Amino acid sequence: MAPLVINALATCVMVGVIWFVQLVHYPLLATIGIDRASEIAVEHQRRTGWVVGLPMAAEGVTTLWLVFDLPNGVNSALPFMGGFLLAIALGSTIFLSVPLHEKMALAPTEEIGHQLVRTNWPRTIAWTLRGVLLAIMLLQAT
Repeated sequence: MAPLVINALATCVMVGVIWFVQLVHYPLLATIGIDRASEIAVEHQRRTGWVVGLPMAAEGVTTLWLVFDLPNGVNSALPFMGGFLLAIALGSTIFLSVPLHEKMALAPTEEIGHQLVRTNWPRTIAWTLRGVLLAIMLLQAT
């Protein structure tokens, strides 16, 4: 049961972070002046790592754990669905967000800021659905 609780807590942290990023942080990045965008993009990457590093690591490890050691009462398909959603979130991070942050740090434009907002939706939706899925798993666990 502990891996499920840790997974749920880590996912809830990430749901909160991703919605803050989607609604507040990225829209602000899209509006900062180009003269400061590079500096802010670099600082964003540094500070974000401190906030999301531990929850993302805990979420990844416990997601795998749940695939192999499912608590009693939990539908066996749910950990796989959770893993798929986590793969979407992490894939979007690696293949969409990180390259855009690097572009913003090296050659910032207002359009890159807008792309960050648009391309963050897959992560936002995937982590939100993971939150719902983990709530269901917690309710099912006996």
